[in-house]
Amino acid sequence: MELPAVQLRTLLELTRSGTMTAAAAALGYTPGAVSQHIAALERATGTELVRRTGRRVELTDAGHTLVTHAVRILAAQDEAMAALEHSRGEVSGRLRLGVFGTAAAVLLPPALRRLRARHPGVCVVSREVDVDQAYAEVCAGRVNLALGLDYPDAPLARDDAVELVRLRSERFSLAVPAGQPPWFPSAGPAPRPGCLRLADAAGSGWILPAPGSYYGRAIRVVCRRAGFEPRVVHEVTDTATSLAMVGAGLGVAPVTELMLRLRSEGIAPLPLDDLVERHIVVAVAAAARHRPSVEALIDALREGATP
Repeated sequence: MELPAVQLRTLLELTRSGTMTAAAAALGYTPGAVSQHIAALERATGTELVRRTGRRVELTDAGHTLVTHAVRILAAQDEAMAALEHSRGEVSGRLRLGVFGTAAAVLLPPALRRLRARHPGVCVVSREVDVDQAYAEVCAGRVNLALGLDYPDAPLARDDAVELVRLRSERFSLAVPAGQPPWFPSAGPAPRPGCLRLADAAGSGWILPAPGSYYGRAIRVVCRRAGFEPRVVHEVTDTATSLAMVGAGLGVAPVTELMLRLRSEGIAPLPLDDLVERHIVVAVAAAARHRPSVEALIDALREGATP
């Protein structure tokens, strides 16, 4: 009886998500592909694994049994790879890394140069993924590691099978067009330098991602905590685009030091009194965390992320 890893991972995600549609969205498949993977598992095991109840899918007793073993099987594969790497006595291996736009442009090139110089036997193949899907990409087994962002005010989901390794924490400033006074009409008297409050920009037009994204949700949460709902005039996901719009005088936007490496022309970052931050993280399968090649890549990424 053969139990392919991709089918086992599909079963695990279906267990987490509860519906074929949600599992498909998390895994980047079509609902039909998810259904096919489950059907293949049922044929291989000769038993019914899931049962539909309305729009949701529930595991049968046999399904629960297989899920328990699927976690162990997939973890054992990662542990076997770690043991093989240790047995070779050298840091080598092939890793699949998920990256998002800012990380790909700023963090990845120097990290991979550093890794190649230290451990030429490690081959890293990268693929761009939606930053909000970094965790799911690792859960689905499409990548070994993925760079992501974790916001205290809109944290990523947690799962024992995936570990989040923090590379760096960044505090947000407010990006305004260069030459604009460092205060806003709604704020009353000009604040002292470095003492801008988030609420001072309540009357401004904001450039933010959609509220359904982790970033968009996190910023809206901190604005509400400061006593206002941001008036979003441009809903933009791409960081370089949003900062270009700020530089063109089209609104204000949160910004970090890493984001400014993508674009800083025409922008004045104003420090905020409010603590608004994000963590740059690496999501990695917990069982693969101590593979020598994985540790070497994480170390190289951490050095590149250090201010």
